[in-house]
Order: sequence, then structure tokens, then C-alpha cells
Amino acid sequence: MEVIIHEVGLRDGLQMESQQVPTITKVQWAEKLVEAGIDVIQLGSFVNPKILPQMADTDELFEEMKSKKTSNVRFSALILNEKGFERALKADADLICMGVSASETHSKKNTGMTIAEALERIINIAKEAMKLGKDIQVSVQSAFGCGYEGDIPEERVYKIVERYFAEGINKVSLADTSGYAFPTKVERMFQTLQKMNPNAEFAAHFHNTYGLGIVNSYIAMQNGVKYIETAFGGLGGCPFTKQPAGNVCTEDFVNMLQKMGLRNDINIGKIVSVTKYACGFFVKDLPGYLYKTWREQ
Repeated sequence: MEVIIHEVGLRDGLQMESQQVPTITKVQWAEKLVEAGIDVIQLGSFVNPKILPQMADTDELFEEMKSKKTSNVRFSALILNEKGFERALKADADLICMGVSASETHSKKNTGMTIAEALERIINIAKEAMKLGKDIQVSVQSAFGCGYEGDIPEERVYKIVERYFAEGINKVSLADTSGYAFPTKVERMFQTLQKMNPNAEFAAHFHNTYGLGIVNSYIAMQNGVKYIETAFGGLGGCPFTKQPAGNVCTEDFVNMLQKMGLRNDINIGKIVSVTKYACGFFVKDLPGYLYKTWREQ
């Protein structure tokens, strides 16, 4: 079983925090995550800094991390539109992530567009990126439910993904933006997607609103999902959803994997050091568990 860790703490983890994190501090955290052996690190999002001030230095962060990159790590970024895409190209992001919400309410709050409008825009950007030889990942946000609308019809999610596949886009993430996912639904939906396109690569992004994030990640793995998105310390939450909650905690998830005999190449202690640094910086406990009892081996 191959499991790739996509660490999103520097983007999804920080976007909910009102206290601005200096670029140099982000660089120090990113360096530790590189040293830990994380596979993919999302350095930030190329979005309007007036809307998300915490992401205002994403261009600078990519520039700072160029010289600190190893052959085993890839740097990703999230974009919402054409301008963000241009910035991601200039920064030479290894993986460009973009997506569409399955909730009309969330879509309008997050992008100012309807689902249909956002889908056309994202597909056009994705196709242009593929023409340029860039690696991309598209997502369906609020795929398991929405804090504003409640249950999201699964068929709506499948139709969005079906459109991705029809356009030749085969790396797809289901994002549980509001934490509504539960194991049997995760299993059913990923099994359905596998049948739709056995050659696709799938990712999963779960939030821990109701404490089910790590078990949902496990079920996703068991159903062919290769990429699991997590955040150090369990930081995070979408600022454009009704009930924001943290991500699956990276070190907690890696600890589970290592108990299962997987990903022993990742240095948990390095991740814990980032979480402890973040606790001190924000002067608060974070949602993760392992760091609270961790002792250096």
C-alpha cells in the first residue's frame, strides 16, 4: 500500500489564524518538514492578500525554499483563478492544486461563482496547465457535506468528477471541507470513483470537526486513495465555511502508519518540533495528540 503525505499546514493550517506568521518563521517550519521526509508540502495559496493576508508572502516563500529543496520533496500551491495560476507558474510550483465546491453556498462564499461557473474556469486552467506540462490536482470541496447546506447529493460529486475525467484530468481529491464525512460514506464514494476510472489517482482531505478525520483517512487508504492531506498539529479550517475545524494531524497520522509498518522513513520528531514551535508562537494548544506526550527517542 503506497501512502503519500501531502502536508497542508502552511496553507490550510495557517489561513484561519489571525496572528500573522513572519516569512522567516514559515521558512523554518518548512525546512523542518523537508527534513522530516514529508512527500509534498503545500507552501501556500496564490490568492488575493486582502482576503487572506496570511497568504500574502506565498511568492516569497517559494523563492526562499528553492535552495532548501531536496530531491525527495515536492512543493505545492493552491490557486483559485487565472491570476493565481500565473503566480504558481512563476514560482515553479511542482504541483498546482485547484478545485470546485459541490455546495452552491460554499462555492459563492469561497470564489464568488456558482458551481457551474467555477467548474468551467477550473477546467480551462487545468487544461492549460497540462499543456505546459505542469502536474495538477483538482478537487471537489464540500464533497461529503456542507456546513451551510448539510447533506450534499453524492451524484452531484460524481458528475463533477466525471467532467474532470472527460477532460483528461485524472488526479482528483475529495475534500471534506466541513468535516461531514464518515467511514461508510468515504468507502462508498471512493469505490464508486474507482469504478468510474480505475486509472485515476485519488487524494483525500478530511477535517476533524466531529473527530472522524483519522479513521476516514484510514478508510480512504483502504479504498485505493494514494494521497492523504494533513496538517502539523491538526491546524486548519476553511474560513469560508460555517463550522471550520482543524485538519487531520500529520504526526498523529504518520504515527498510525508507522504502527502499521508503513512510512518508517518519516521522522515524526521533526514534525512534532514544528507543532511545538507553532504552539509557542500562537500561545495555545493545537488539536493534535502525539506532540503532547512525545519524548525524543
